Amino acid sequence: MRKWTRVLFPVIIIFILFSFSFKPVNVVVTVPEALRVNEPTEVLFPNHKIILKKPITIPPFLGTSYNGFKEALAFKESQGNYFTTNAFGYLGKYQFGIGTLELLGVYNATMFLNDPILQEKVFQTNLSRNKWILRRDIKRFVGKKINGQEVTESGILAAAHLAGPGNVKKYLRSYGKSDVNDSFGTTVSYYIKRFSGYDISHVTAIRNPKI
Repeated sequence: MRKWTRVLFPVIIIFILFSFSFKPVNVVVTVPEALRVNEPTEVLFPNHKIILKKPITIPPFLGTSYNGFKEALAFKESQGNYFTTNAFGYLGKYQFGIGTLELLGVYNATMFLNDPILQEKVFQTNLSRNKWILRRDIKRFVGKKINGQEVTESGILAAAHLAGPGNVKKYLRSYGKSDVNDSFGTTVSYYIKRFSGYDISHVTAIRNPKI
């Protein structure tokens, strides 16, 4: 019995010590200021799956086509959300006001907000309306530079969506001196620059179009 005790006792001790070595240990590591980052990265944590708490939202890029134009504009207006209403009562993916909707023949805001197909029709109809109103200014100013920025048709029509065609006329005809902004501080000049260079030449100018 003593002989077996002498043999088994060291084995039991080794087994106990070996099992403790697999228990997780919490280690506090002080990271130098120069190495600190705001988000976890695969460089610092190569063996761990990184899950960000907030999703990173980026605008869609569909080139310089008409679809690229309207989706980029929608992202700026509402991040492409059909069902949102902002603090000033502007509705939907393209953030239309009640007054503009009524001009285009839409009188039910709730129906509009819950109908993505109608919102797309309203956007295109309003674009045709603005192009008619600004047709002479498009012909006169496209290709010229105002405040160092080349004027394009898409920039003009994006600015008209923001501030109305009347304010865009004032901006162009004053050569940038009359630069109004919306309730969030976004200016006509910013939209002319931000949305320049898209090909929307196929959009037809229509006088007083309705849905």
